[in-house]
Amino acid sequence: MAFRKPFIALACMLCLCCGASSAFAAGKLVAAVLTSDMERYRDAYRSFLKALAARGYEEGAVEVVTQTPNPDPISWANSVRKFDAIKPDLLVTFGAPATLAAKQETSGIPVVFVDVYGPVETGISRSMSQTGGSLCGVSSKVPVATLIRAMGDIRPIRVLGVLYNTREAGSILQLKEVKRVAAQQGFAVVEANVPSAAGLDTALTYLLGRADCLFVSESSVIGKGFDRIVRKATDARVAVISLTPGSSERGALVSLEISPTEQGQLAADYASKILSGRRPGEFPVYTPRKVDLVLNMGVARTLDLHVPFKALSAATRVIK
Repeated sequence: MAFRKPFIALACMLCLCCGASSAFAAGKLVAAVLTSDMERYRDAYRSFLKALAARGYEEGAVEVVTQTPNPDPISWANSVRKFDAIKPDLLVTFGAPATLAAKQETSGIPVVFVDVYGPVETGISRSMSQTGGSLCGVSSKVPVATLIRAMGDIRPIRVLGVLYNTREAGSILQLKEVKRVAAQQGFAVVEANVPSAAGLDTALTYLLGRADCLFVSESSVIGKGFDRIVRKATDARVAVISLTPGSSERGALVSLEISPTEQGQLAADYASKILSGRRPGEFPVYTPRKVDLVLNMGVARTLDLHVPFKALSAATRVIK
């Protein structure tokens, strides 16, 4: 299967727009937009390519071109518009921001979305049973309450700080869900908006002076600063929790994670059906089947936290 390199340069993309008809006459053209250059999206993308090939879309049958824009609304929209101009057979979007841009900027191109937290709540899908229109895809939503309960089994939360980004629908939705759990369980929430990397340190100073636990929401901008977040939180003796895949390996105490590999595989299933002539709007939204509650014992030791057996037994994966 002859794919282009996963992350195609903008200059190459402009050339592609000028000569698309001859370049792709032999087979199907699949375009992909990753919300940002984050490991979760790269992993899901690689899994998508592998699974698509396994479904018979081998060399000569499909060509894949990719854009990884800067994490801001103008860049997401511009990437989608470029692909809309060349009319691929299918557009695959990774993350809610790229998917929302595709819904707003495309004209009838079938779209498969991947790793979207709350596709119904963010306005991407009509319902979980039938997306409607020209979209279908895979949800990455897992219950925030499960993550917070797991943290509470280690140390009760009195004030939970939340890093979020008003530019990203999934991040806003996670903040809302944290507040709903807080109202049920009786802890306070303090929040800080981080729409750009420049605001991260100010947000951390504000939250770490008030919170005894820090929730890092889904956000491309915030995700790129995750190592810095963990370092500053550890210095302040504050535990970090997150729903972001790979966050416990990077220093979160507890995380509840979907599998990017599974996300890519499920998206490839829909992509193969659409490339063979099915309509995307008739499909239900796939939901994650592989979800891990991950506990990092090294972080617990660093923070001098005792982890009771109840918390250990609830974890599906323990990092020693």
